[in-house]
Amino acid sequence: MRDEGEEATMWFTSKRTQQRRLLANGFPPAWRTVLERRWALWHTLSPDEREQLETLTINFVVGRRWEAARGFTITDEVQVLIAAQACLLLLGFDPDIASGVFTRVPSIIVHADTLMIDGERRVGPNGTLAADGPQALDGQAHQGGPVIVVWPAVVAEARHTAWGRNVVLHEFAHQLDMVDGVIDGTPPIPDAAARARFVAAATEVYEAVRRGENSVLRPYAGTDPGEFFAVATEVFFTQPLALREMYPALYSELVAFYRQDPANRMAHLGIVG
Repeated sequence: MRDEGEEATMWFTSKRTQQRRLLANGFPPAWRTVLERRWALWHTLSPDEREQLETLTINFVVGRRWEAARGFTITDEVQVLIAAQACLLLLGFDPDIASGVFTRVPSIIVHADTLMIDGERRVGPNGTLAADGPQALDGQAHQGGPVIVVWPAVVAEARHTAWGRNVVLHEFAHQLDMVDGVIDGTPPIPDAAARARFVAAATEVYEAVRRGENSVLRPYAGTDPGEFFAVATEVFFTQPLALREMYPALYSELVAFYRQDPANRMAHLGIVG
């Protein structure tokens, strides 16, 4: 009988072998077909960006445990569509840094239907009210733990970018926020001056959302700073032209952090809104 340490060693050895094989053979054509058919933002990326994202996606798929909940079945399609969207957040980072950002996420749990949880939470247009009882969710992010997503939401939001919503981008934005151990809506920005600019721009928009002003960001962004950053990240990638027009300072700070300019990508494709 193998002990737990031996099983863990065999699991990681197997994963490393699988990773080397995938990288040596190139991104599987069937995986690329999934992204071409299922993910609208794939078509906004340049050939170089796609190539870089493919490498990140391979490393992500192999480096996580994938768990099915409530009778769901994990397939290559499930893994690649979730992994590629998560890795989009890392596309502008230095490759050595990008490869280690999500190592704190040990597993991805995928549900077949809406996730229901109990417990007290903040509700209302600006998160000022408390509520208890069952709550329907499309995803959850746990510090040092798994990311949970609901598959129908993943599929629908990957295709319909006009909605300005994306559960994968949302939950992995939370993971970026958690890198420094604090969920405060401020991602890891080492430079103090740059961090101060980010906080100032984000706070101005956050307070406007909490006041109920008309916004490209949905009201849930006003729940707390952590949810603000996650929602802003969703819109930054899915509706960047609208975000840039309404909140140019916030958009510029997100460009500086992610080192990507999604609005410029779309403008080059002739997309105007």
